[in-house]
Amino acid sequence: MFVGLIAAFFVTVFDQVTKALVFGYLAERGQALEVSSFFNLVSAWNTGVSFSMFNDLGGMGVYILSAFSLIVVGFLLYWLKKEQMLFMKLALGFVIGGALGNVIDRLRLGAVFDFLDVHIGAHHWPAFNVADSFICIGAVMIIFDGLFFSDCSQKRQVKEG
Repeated sequence: MFVGLIAAFFVTVFDQVTKALVFGYLAERGQALEVSSFFNLVSAWNTGVSFSMFNDLGGMGVYILSAFSLIVVGFLLYWLKKEQMLFMKLALGFVIGGALGNVIDRLRLGAVFDFLDVHIGAHHWPAFNVADSFICIGAVMIIFDGLFFSDCSQKRQVKEG
């Protein structure tokens, strides 16, 4: 469990530090920063969840989405406590840390600060942040584990038992 908690702590801190640095930098400049032909740093506020879903929940949305996120974090902590595989402990830690990073924004600022803008020409992916990135990485790791590792582990236990 310790590895997952350390990963969650690292992700939460890394997320909050990057948000503070980019927010401060963009507030000083007053505009987006073009980093490359396909990547910008922008200032975007998301009162909903991924891809701005549920943006129309109003003021109560902050509390509803935060409560839901914390319930999910509770479930993931329970799973983490029971998990034996290091790979899955890291994956769960990444998702927990990302979720907590976004909950901190919601409760502290009333919205999640997104600043990573990936685009091809005029076609932009919705802005996201470090927390979102780690949630996605952790989710992919969990799926990867389910597809490739869990089955092998279960077969080994059956043969050995």
